[in-house]
Amino acid sequence: MRKMTQTLKIGSRVPQLVKYFTDLSAEVICPQTKKVAPKTLADMPGPSTSTFIYDLFCRRGLSRLHELQMEGRAKYGPMWKASFGPILTVHVAEPELIEQVLRQEGKHPIRSDLSSWKDYRQCRGHAYGLLTAEGEEWQNIRSILGKHMLKPKEVEAYTDVLNNVVTDCIKKLKYQRSRNGGMLIKDIADEFYKFGLEGISAVLFEARLGCLEPNVPKETEMFIQSINTMFVMTLLTMAMPKFLHRIFKKPWQKFCECWDYMFEFAKVHIDKRMAETAEKIAKGELIEGKYLTYFLARENLSMKTIYGNVTELLLAGVDTISSTMSWTLYELAQHPEVQTALYQEVTSVVSSGKIPSAADVARMPLMKAVVKEVLRLYPVIPGNARVVADRDIEVGGYVIPKQTLITLCHYATSRGEKNFSNPHRFQPERWLNKNVSHHPYASIPFGFGKRSCIGRRIAELEIYLALARILMHFEVKPALEDSIVKPMTRTLLVPEKEISLLFVDR
Repeated sequence: MRKMTQTLKIGSRVPQLVKYFTDLSAEVICPQTKKVAPKTLADMPGPSTSTFIYDLFCRRGLSRLHELQMEGRAKYGPMWKASFGPILTVHVAEPELIEQVLRQEGKHPIRSDLSSWKDYRQCRGHAYGLLTAEGEEWQNIRSILGKHMLKPKEVEAYTDVLNNVVTDCIKKLKYQRSRNGGMLIKDIADEFYKFGLEGISAVLFEARLGCLEPNVPKETEMFIQSINTMFVMTLLTMAMPKFLHRIFKKPWQKFCECWDYMFEFAKVHIDKRMAETAEKIAKGELIEGKYLTYFLARENLSMKTIYGNVTELLLAGVDTISSTMSWTLYELAQHPEVQTALYQEVTSVVSSGKIPSAADVARMPLMKAVVKEVLRLYPVIPGNARVVADRDIEVGGYVIPKQTLITLCHYATSRGEKNFSNPHRFQPERWLNKNVSHHPYASIPFGFGKRSCIGRRIAELEIYLALARILMHFEVKPALEDSIVKPMTRTLLVPEKEISLLFVDR
């Protein structure tokens, strides 16, 4: 009887024993299967507020934000937190973690709180555009613009318009060379800034602003200067709490003055084109051509909404073109073997005297690889951001509370040794090697998903068409031997000093 009782007791404990040995074997054989409770922000490494402010304003400066990304990852790992006053930001600098964030961003992703941009619009009574709108308002605008800016066939229709701008760009480069008495063109970023503005204006208004004329109209020069100053003031106004705007008035006043001019500049050109269109319709004439302002008006959007969106599209299209063109020609000048290979590719596709088309540049894999590599090294937006508004999310084993600002460190990620071999070297062939794969989120210069750059296809087409034509006309060489140019942050990533190059006739 006693023996039977002991047997029954042991039998009753069999399930517990099985569970014990199962858990033990799981830990020994496959320890990663053991669940670990997610950590909180209190567990996340990062600098103290005083250290971060010192690094931001004293040791590095706002123009070195991209370098702070590299330092943060090296010191704290792929995720770290930093506080500036009441604002706490979680920094993410690995492709796997960036993917985790972006796959949890929800139906209406919030890029970040561009607080000073929104404050200005509220102060002046302007409508939000695609860069500042959120929620359903943003979704509606995105859907409308996407029909004309994301579909390949719709984008190809802008080829002739953009090629006309490229033709004038070639003429302007030759003119600038003659002014310098030879082959030198100083500050190519300035030249391509004007090229970018002329190109996006042609798409938006199907009108020319005179940016590529020998004498640029004064109002156009002022618009360009307003964009430059606004981006500098953006960093200052967003870093300052609102109450300081009343004490240190100059940054906020200058910021508003720049936006005032940009809105007025856009309004003048929009009104002009809308009046011309209305006059043709009244006469029963056929409306020909393609320009986005007209399409927006046909969507029954208010003029206030059109002004807001076109103004933001104008400034968004300029820096992308200017920065990418400048860095591409800079790197091609530094790497003549790549430039030669690209020239041979272009001339093998496009016969002499012919103007390249969208179909032609689609057959240039090295061209695409070169631009992709440039954008890996010099992403126009070095750090994007997300705010998940409606729920907590888990990233890298940490619970990120809702409404937390998450900075996606694209600059540090795309230059990570784990993600790319020789990460600081210009090697376009890395994108052509089918035996080497890269994490799809390791370099996403145009963003990802719904919040990705809506003008990407138009910008890429303009860049490809311009590079092909420039290389058909010129061999590009450094103006000075060993002239190294580094990037700097001005909200966007730009050259820290002038890039001057020699444009030698072929």
